[in-house]
Amino acid sequence: MNVSILGCGWLGLPLGKALAEQGHTVIGTTTSEAKLTLLAQAGIQPVLLNFNPEPTGDLAALLNAEVLIISIPPRASSQGDDFHPQQIRQLLHQMTDFRGKLIYISSTSVYPETSTELDEYGPTLENHPLVTVEHLLQESTFPLTVLRCGGLMGYDRIAGKYFIGKTVDTGDVPVNFVHRDDVIGIIETLLQQDVWNETFNVVAPEHPVRRAIYERNAEQHGWAPPIFKTPEAPVPFKVISSEKLITQLAYTFQYPDPLAFP
Repeated sequence: MNVSILGCGWLGLPLGKALAEQGHTVIGTTTSEAKLTLLAQAGIQPVLLNFNPEPTGDLAALLNAEVLIISIPPRASSQGDDFHPQQIRQLLHQMTDFRGKLIYISSTSVYPETSTELDEYGPTLENHPLVTVEHLLQESTFPLTVLRCGGLMGYDRIAGKYFIGKTVDTGDVPVNFVHRDDVIGIIETLLQQDVWNETFNVVAPEHPVRRAIYERNAEQHGWAPPIFKTPEAPVPFKVISSEKLITQLAYTFQYPDPLAFP
């Protein structure tokens, strides 16, 4: 299968490497000339491409695929909420000759903090830029599967690393994390099963509280643990269910418990 990956970053690069090792022909984009060799070494045909928000580079090479995986960060904090939707509008405008299918990497940040468990049919934040993009892609004519990923963890991304010695008042809030290897495994499963026009939450099925995660990480790595304080008012949260994905894809998580992420 010919697969293109728009955005070979922390997720896209190892995803492309895994797909190439399975025998797929993989084309992948980077915004940096310095990374072209890195992609090639991973078995990915590298393409230099930027969206600022209009595309500059070899977009035609990217669109010569049976499946296009869109894995680019929104950059809303630096570019504004409308930057990522504009990128996708520009992309769709250029896709008149594309005849393939789409996978869009979204996020569980689209859900409000209702202090309840939420599935794919729950409420979303309608002004969220990722929700806007989901709607833009769903309104297109392309078969589309949306993956709403939890907090991406694994390898150099260790949750407690970002809170060494800091004061934390969300220690009793459950986490919605997922290991990168599982995101890659789920995308591989989607391609194998040819599942389209669906939305899935991609989150490890167990939801320990932040305190347990941060203390475990500190113990494992010899870090100073955070200082946990009791908040003045209950902290809102959300627990994101991945039951639909587990049931519909018959997928077994490699790392179901964030406390045991390697």
